[in-house]
Amino acid sequence: MILKLVVDDQTYHIEVPEEMLERAAEFYAKMDADMDRGWQMSRFWVDKPDLYQRCQIVADRVLGAMHSEKKDMMQLMAGYILSRVPQVQEVVVDTTGDITMTEIVA
Repeated sequence: MILKLVVDDQTYHIEVPEEMLERAAEFYAKMDADMDRGWQMSRFWVDKPDLYQRCQIVADRVLGAMHSEKKDMMQLMAGYILSRVPQVQEVVVDTTGDITMTEIVA
C-alpha cells in the first residue's frame, strides 16, 4: 500500500508492505490505547481523539520520522493511517506546528 504525503510543496509516496500492516496490528492497537487516554494536539488537550484526530497525530509522527530520516518509523506510522483509513487519498501535513491543520483526504 502507498500513502501519499504532501509536505509544503513536495509530494512523497510512502510504500508500506502489506505484511508490515499485519505484523504491526498489535502495535497499532497499543497506539490506539495510548490515544484513548487523551492527547495534546498543538495548544489543545483532546480527551479522546477521534479517528481523524488520531490520523493527524500520527501524520505529525510521520513528518518527524521523515525529518530524522528514520525510514522504518516513517513506514510504520504511515501504515497506521493506511490501516485505519484504507481509502485515504492523501495526507497534507501542516508544517507550522499546528497538528489540527493537517488534512486527511479520503
